[in-house]
Amino acid sequence: MGMFEDVHSYLEKITPSRTPILKEMEAFAKENDFPIIGPLVGRLLYQLARLTNARRILELGSGYGYSAFWFSLATGSKGQITMTDSSRQNKKMAMDCFKRAGLRSQFDYRLGDSLKIIKKLNGPFDIILNDINKQDYPKTIELAAPRLKKGGLFITDNLIWQGKVYDKKQDAATKGIVEFTDSLYKDNRFFTTIVPLRDGVAIAQKI
Repeated sequence: MGMFEDVHSYLEKITPSRTPILKEMEAFAKENDFPIIGPLVGRLLYQLARLTNARRILELGSGYGYSAFWFSLATGSKGQITMTDSSRQNKKMAMDCFKRAGLRSQFDYRLGDSLKIIKKLNGPFDIILNDINKQDYPKTIELAAPRLKKGGLFITDNLIWQGKVYDKKQDAATKGIVEFTDSLYKDNRFFTTIVPLRDGVAIAQKI
């Protein structure tokens, strides 16, 4: 992992500075060991949302709103971002950050199990971001596919999983990621590419 870590550090170093609230959210993640996508993937989400002219976005696993913040920067007042998470405290922090940053998107933050929540939602969504518990990743493909528009993006984080995906002995989370990756590549409803940015991001476009 040495060279990969060096590349990651280099990219983080040269990445332009963020807004004060984003930097505050990044500092919180570092201080509390809270997993967020970080600025490298945040910029990618922003760019993908702009490139696809995304309006309706669904997040499976939103935490305290870091990824939704980037999506909102890209979509502005036209953005409709549905967020999911089981923590009421995360929801409170997210909405506070959005308000203080003056974000103009419509946010619908739903508390509960992301896999149960998506079953109650109707598409089509322009983008679905997947960042839930890794052992549950294989379950997300069948739930996301019918709710994405044609040409829409199914984006999944942590597919390199700090290199654990090529360990011989794997825990449940790692096995979930490996199974998910194999299934997504074989699914003819999507054209998938894994970008080795930060911890690995799958970008699957619905065909």
